[in-house]
Amino acid sequence: MRPIINLADTEPAPLPPPYAPTGAAAEHYAPRVARLGSLLGSHRLGANLVALAPGKRAFPFHSHRASDEVFYVLEGAGELRHGEHTYPIRAGDFIACPAGGPETAHQIHNSGSVELRYLAIGTNASPDIVEYPDTQQFRAQAGVPGEAGFEFLGRLDRRGDYWALAEES
Repeated sequence: MRPIINLADTEPAPLPPPYAPTGAAAEHYAPRVARLGSLLGSHRLGANLVALAPGKRAFPFHSHRASDEVFYVLEGAGELRHGEHTYPIRAGDFIACPAGGPETAHQIHNSGSVELRYLAIGTNASPDIVEYPDTQQFRAQAGVPGEAGFEFLGRLDRRGDYWALAEES
């Protein structure tokens, strides 16, 4: 396998099911992604080329408990929502979103008038917990992204009784 990809030779595509936004979510989210890291055989370090049409967001506002992410804006302009703040972003910006809780939650939005293209690079730690502060949800995941593994979506506002598990077994 050749360890090189030129971005000019890649074309981002819509996310495949079950990750493609549907229904009302499709009105706000429409990332097109080229999975560069996996094309090169990298599983512990993910790298994607992301393209966003004007007015769209890439993914819901979220934070990773175990994975760091960085972004490099190639073309266009938009906004980064990070924790409690919103920042303008433009071509040439390098953005760090370290692992953490709601204070490092992030979301990229194309608030400009032309396509926004950026590189997204992350550590792909496994297992990882992804929190979604706006909806009080979380996703627990383990394994290689996009391949068979463990994934569970739950709500942060529903707490179980640890000892009830012992009573059932």
